[in-house]
Amino acid sequence: MAHLIYLMGPSGAGKDCLLSALRKDQHHKILVAHRYITRPADAGAENHIALSEEEFLQRQAQGLFALNWQAHQHHYALGAEIDLWLEKGLDVVANGSREHLSHAQQRYGHRLLPVCLVVSPAILRQRLLQRGRENESQIAERLARAAHYQQRLPAHCVRLDNDGSLTDTLHRLKNLIQLMANTHSQELMSGK
Repeated sequence: MAHLIYLMGPSGAGKDCLLSALRKDQHHKILVAHRYITRPADAGAENHIALSEEEFLQRQAQGLFALNWQAHQHHYALGAEIDLWLEKGLDVVANGSREHLSHAQQRYGHRLLPVCLVVSPAILRQRLLQRGRENESQIAERLARAAHYQQRLPAHCVRLDNDGSLTDTLHRLKNLIQLMANTHSQELMSGK
């Protein structure tokens, strides 16, 4: 059975870099879902599909989103194509929202694997400074939110540390997905 790996983490934790590296890795059968977002395509580092609010709401009304939510004055969604990919037996990784994890859990049940990407405050601060998108007070706010986030990780969320190299984190993520697939196969064989 295929799974939806629901990747969460505070801004600057490295989700976009990790998903980009996963897309480039030719030695796996894992698909990375693009998010549909009502912000310009060149805003931020995320490789997303930019929609106007009108386009977004029209697609939402037509049932073209598997999951959708609002945050930071924007609409976000994962397209219904992820359901097709899962039906075909392909694992899918998506950049998810912790605030909307319960909705994803209700929709996907045991097919959902919540993964929480975490990073130490010092590394996070360094990354936020390097990307140059925020001023000092915005960085302080992001660090405070990240600390709050990491103190309250969702239940059943697999913790994935991203303090080291991107290559190491990618390797650990792929191992985690493989372990999950093996565990599910063993459960099926044992009749659970």
